[in-house]
Amino acid sequence: MLTLQPRPTTGDDLALMRAWLAGEYKALVVISPTAATSGLNVWQSLVYSEHDDSSYAQPDNKAANIASEALVAPSQIIAVGQATATALTQSNIDSANYQVRQPEVANNEGMLAMPEIERLQAGDKLLIWRGLGGRRLLVDTLQARGVHIDSIAWYKRTMPTEAMTQYQQWQKDFFVCNQTTNTTPKQAKPIVVVSSGVAFEHWTSIVQGAREKMSEPKRSNDIMTDARDNLPLTLADFSYVVLGERLANMVAAQRLSYWRVEDLAPDTILSAITTNT
Repeated sequence: MLTLQPRPTTGDDLALMRAWLAGEYKALVVISPTAATSGLNVWQSLVYSEHDDSSYAQPDNKAANIASEALVAPSQIIAVGQATATALTQSNIDSANYQVRQPEVANNEGMLAMPEIERLQAGDKLLIWRGLGGRRLLVDTLQARGVHIDSIAWYKRTMPTEAMTQYQQWQKDFFVCNQTTNTTPKQAKPIVVVSSGVAFEHWTSIVQGAREKMSEPKRSNDIMTDARDNLPLTLADFSYVVLGERLANMVAAQRLSYWRVEDLAPDTILSAITTNT
C-alpha cells in the first residue's frame, strides 16, 4: 500500500543538518533505512563541501579521499529497527565515540524506553530523520516533556499506481478460490498485515474504491466482470495484524478484528496468526 518518493532537500533541511553536525542536538533518531540512506548522502555531501583542494596533496583524488573518510557523528544515533541500524552501520560512520543504538522493541514505545531517550530533559534538542508523517507518539511524548524536536522528511509515502489493479485481481482470484474450495459454512478471513497509519488509510480507500467499481455497470474488459455475482468485500471481511498501539486504536475505532504485534519480524507475525486462528 506504500511507495516511497524522495523529497527535494531544502535550505531548511541543510540548516538542520549543519546544526546537528555542529553538536546542537543530544541525539539523532533515524526512522527507516530509506531515511538513513538519504541522510547519509546529504551528510557526506556536506563533508565534501567543507573541504577545499588544499586539504589533499592530489586534488584529482579529492572525491575518493573524502568518500573513504570516516563520518564523525556529533551525537548518539538511534535506529528504530534492525534494517535501519544495518544501513547506518554499513556506512563509514566512525564509531569511536558513538555507536548506532536501537531499542529492544522496534516501535515508539521501545524508543521511549531507551536510556538515551529517557534522559532527555526540557530544553534538550532531538533531530529525527524520517518520511513525511508518522511517529507521533514519540514526538508528542517528548514535546510534552519540553524536549525540542526538529525533523527532516527525506521522502513521502504515496499510493502505488498499481495498487487498485493488484487488489482487484487478488479479489477476483479470492472469489474463484472460494467457489472451488469452500466446503465449510464459514470461510476463514483473509489476513492483512498493516505497518503504518498511512498504509491503513490507503488500504481503506482501495477496499472502498473496489466496492464502488463492482457496483458500476459491467464492461467486457473489467477485471472484476467475472466476480460481480459475489458480494464486494468490506474492511470487516478481513482480519488484521497491526503494529503498535496507534494502529491498533485506528483499527479498533472501525470495529475491525485485529491482533496487535510489537514488531514486524516474520516469526512475530506468524505467531500472532497461528495463536489466534
